[in-house]
Amino acid sequence: MGTIGDLGEFALIARLTRRLPQGPDVRLGPGDDAAVIAAPDGRVVATTDVLVEGRHFRRDWSGPYDIGRKAAAQNLADVVAMGARPTALLVGFAAPPATDVEWAERLYDGLAHECRAAGASVAGGDVVGAPEVTLAVTALGDLGGAAPLTRAGARPGDAVAVRGRLGFAAAGLALLAAGRDGPAELTEAHRRPRPPYAAGAEARAAGATALLDVSDGLVQDLGHIAAASGVRVEVDSAAVPVPAVLGPDGLRHALTGGEDHAFAATFPAGAALPPSWTRIGTVTEGTGVRVDGREPPPGAWDHFPT
Repeated sequence: MGTIGDLGEFALIARLTRRLPQGPDVRLGPGDDAAVIAAPDGRVVATTDVLVEGRHFRRDWSGPYDIGRKAAAQNLADVVAMGARPTALLVGFAAPPATDVEWAERLYDGLAHECRAAGASVAGGDVVGAPEVTLAVTALGDLGGAAPLTRAGARPGDAVAVRGRLGFAAAGLALLAAGRDGPAELTEAHRRPRPPYAAGAEARAAGATALLDVSDGLVQDLGHIAAASGVRVEVDSAAVPVPAVLGPDGLRHALTGGEDHAFAATFPAGAALPPSWTRIGTVTEGTGVRVDGREPPPGAWDHFPT
């Protein structure tokens, strides 16, 4: 099938975009200088992330389809975390010219299929040559006339709850780094996160006061809610979901491991939580996060550690 360098930029773009079915929110898709996306609310939720080979994924650990799904998932989850409905992605794809065309096609299949799971589309982007694979993804979403769900609304007395898997991706990464390729449930979680995209609508319907995507670790991300809301978050470790597959370090992975793209939210005291959510703590007066009344364990993700 050849390499992307052999094919050439415009032929490659045409070949990749044929793999991208468009949903109803995309009024004008790939092929022009810019896409046109519907914004019925009059506001657009926008977020962006960059994935760099060797830092966010390794091609000897993850195939192109998984990398595409992961790149889409982490951006779509950020839109959902604002209480919005994902509508479209814009993707900047950089790769060495010697990259196989089939590899690039499978990457775009992963992007498209993850978008389909969230009800969105890949609306366009750019393709360039580079020494290593890099993906710059921008996700757009629609609030449907509602206020955004931010990190700043938690109040003392609120319940703290989570939705989705915690610690799976971190445990899978540790296994791969140790040269192991199983349990598959964990290694696949690192390769391809599974955000529960229904979480945003569920949280809004239940009256959530704050919501975010757990991407850098539960404790660290709850700290963002605490800081933005001017409160303290108290976590009961016994209530944190820790399946046996996570092994003896399960609680540490669940508290500090990132990239599962679960969701954490706060709800008014006495609110009936959706069945799919698990209460793990309480909002109180004060600052920061405490686990069982103590300082939480270190280890959350930081791109620029000191």
